[in-house]
Amino acid sequence: MAGGEPNPPGIDITKPNIARVYDAFLGGKDNFAADRAVVELTLRIAPDAVAGAKANRAFLRRVVRYLAREAGITQFLDIGSGLPSSGNVHEIAHEVNPAARVVYTDNDPVVLMHGQALLADKRTAKVVTADVRRPAEFLEAPEVRDFIDFSQPVALLMFSILHHISDEEDPAGITAKFRDAVVPGSYLAISSFRMPGPEHPEDTAKALAVQKLFNEKLGTGLWREHLEILNWFGEWELLDPGLVPMPEWRPEVQGQAKRNSTYYGYVGGVARKP
Repeated sequence: MAGGEPNPPGIDITKPNIARVYDAFLGGKDNFAADRAVVELTLRIAPDAVAGAKANRAFLRRVVRYLAREAGITQFLDIGSGLPSSGNVHEIAHEVNPAARVVYTDNDPVVLMHGQALLADKRTAKVVTADVRRPAEFLEAPEVRDFIDFSQPVALLMFSILHHISDEEDPAGITAKFRDAVVPGSYLAISSFRMPGPEHPEDTAKALAVQKLFNEKLGTGLWREHLEILNWFGEWELLDPGLVPMPEWRPEVQGQAKRNSTYYGYVGGVARKP
């Protein structure tokens, strides 16, 4: 890996991987040359793409802090969590409530390995291997059912995962199954690539170019229309300010977001089950 550690057994380091590429965007150490090559190619098209990855992490932190502090949520499911990074969900939630419970899920063996190491001494957080494309596999897992009380509100966190789900794999159907599994008072947070649209032609051109690159190198990555992303929340009540560029979702300081090429092409929102 970038940090000089031995390669994990059973991992093909010659092929880029979604979780590791994202780790490389964030300047992490749990990635390989093939992952960093995708980042380098992306930055040639969109030099500020790193800002988008960082904006997503900042959005995650603000959302979790709001849900733990203002909404009183004590249970979090981080679906498609990716590799551990600074300011993980359990770290943010525990700043507010040390008893908050967090389950991370991903289908990547590297994520499982690092997650288990990170959470080895934690009683209120765990990592489970499951595929977001098969919600029942995760929701019915005994280690999840024994850890999360589904008779109480739960926060469903789907940060930067649904844009890696193809149309054939039905992201709307996936989110519906997760929404149906939780009680009223629960929350759903989503961040996803969004096509900037004709009012931002240069940003749209960059999004299409990066989408082509991602599908060639990673086999996945879709910039979708605003309404399609909005529909993933179903009939839940979208919190203010709605589905917006992530720096605009309840920023700690107003008016400081830079209008870079990732600003219009990467959005986030939070909704509550009525």
